[in-house]
Amino acid sequence: MIAISKELQKAVQESKDNIVYLIDPDTDKKYILLPEEDYNEKQSNYHYDDSPVTEEERIALLVEAGLRAGWDDPEMDVYNELDPRRNNVGQKCGINVKQE
Repeated sequence: MIAISKELQKAVQESKDNIVYLIDPDTDKKYILLPEEDYNEKQSNYHYDDSPVTEEERIALLVEAGLRAGWDDPEMDVYNELDPRRNNVGQKCGINVKQE
């Protein structure tokens, strides 16, 4: 672990929320210095799952996209008769599909 300089200590003490914004003058890259407790709290709020998407998740995402695109519009019901897979897809996703 690297100890912070007196200049950084002073900047942390003078900051309202103990967060200090830094910039590398050579690269113009920006950094944020914050207390470990704040970092851990923020990290615990985010969970990144990089595991492969399951078949059920993939189908659910496709159904959600279709619903956002307006596929649940009553005028689109005529197309339900053309898709013999509709009941099967809905059941896999846990979606109740109305029968006509």
